[in-house]
Amino acid sequence: MSRTGEFIREVDRWSAHNYGPLPVVLERGEGVWVWDVEGRKYLDMLAAYSAVNQGHRHPRIIAALEEQAGRLTLTSRAFHNDRMGPFLRQLCEATGFDRALPMNTGAEAVETALKAARKWGYEVKGVPEDRAEIIVCANNFHGRTTTIVGFSSEAQYKAGFGPFAPGFVTIPYGDSDALERAITADTVGFLVEPIQGEGGIVVPPDGYMTTVHEICRDRGVLVLNDEIQTGLGRTGKLFCGDWDGTRGDVLIVGKALGGGVFPVSAILANDEVMEVFHPGDHGSTFGGNPLGAAVGQASLEVILDEGLADRSLELGTWLHDRLSELDSPHIAEVRGRGLMIGIDIRKESGPARPFCDALMDRGILCNDTHQQVIRIAPPLVVTREILEQALSAITEVVSAGSPVTIG
Repeated sequence: MSRTGEFIREVDRWSAHNYGPLPVVLERGEGVWVWDVEGRKYLDMLAAYSAVNQGHRHPRIIAALEEQAGRLTLTSRAFHNDRMGPFLRQLCEATGFDRALPMNTGAEAVETALKAARKWGYEVKGVPEDRAEIIVCANNFHGRTTTIVGFSSEAQYKAGFGPFAPGFVTIPYGDSDALERAITADTVGFLVEPIQGEGGIVVPPDGYMTTVHEICRDRGVLVLNDEIQTGLGRTGKLFCGDWDGTRGDVLIVGKALGGGVFPVSAILANDEVMEVFHPGDHGSTFGGNPLGAAVGQASLEVILDEGLADRSLELGTWLHDRLSELDSPHIAEVRGRGLMIGIDIRKESGPARPFCDALMDRGILCNDTHQQVIRIAPPLVVTREILEQALSAITEVVSAGSPVTIG
């Protein structure tokens, strides 16, 4: 049995079977490249669901990790540390919000945003106790906690995990009229992704985020902008909401904030929202830990200093245009912004997973989402030359041509 087979068999024996990954076992990464245990080299076109925007093991981020790990890693929030303040200051200055509340994972950040919106609704808006409602969109993905999957429209995400928390109202995505109709006196927040990632790289109509922000502002409702996957340069702007000129009332960030080496997330908002929190209301043992703060600050600095949002815009526009020009019987549509691109495979051609398997054989690692969509999201440090090689391989796969290996 190969080393790959041995590792996969071990995982199958000892792990819960809650994932169905491609049959590749990775052991090393650098920049846009990863190597498996057999020594094969692959182009990473997923970037850990956009958590590795800066590339694998970016030297500045690794240096920050190592330096801080040599001094202090965890204090809990029972004590202050010397890294959290500088990190949050830089994060607030980069995003334009008054305050930040640090957590660890994206799901934790979403849960924090939900708590903030409800508490704001009761203490500031004056919603009667236990009546607060939050509007969400069909086809959403905001995490895997029981609260979050409870308002998912994906049956598998919910099956066997109920009963679920009440207080959520679902509307169609991209429909601002539906939002306006759904708002009541008890509505405190609208939780939305500026592009639906797990939902299939679904891009709303131009101006959608601007319109929903205006509606919510006029009706006294907070916009909770989930930029965990779309933020920090991925879509060609620092945040995807910048395409429509708004970052929402509560900005939710994660994934790339940890630079691919440590889980770091946060919500950002102005004082009117953040001042509803008092000691004991909410917390996390690891939230704001010095190691995560050092990594988060370095990760943010890399994105800003290296102009990765601009790079994503330039290369993403080029790649999107080239993919859209492909004459393939399998492609229904190409969607996305920046280097967040979805290739929608026609149902008559079968699911997208076999196309991902074929790309793996050609040295490209990506994955399928929503059954029919190949997700293309390389680290933002990728070059035009590398993308040209990737495009050749993608062209071969969607045209059923001869194999092409890159690298």
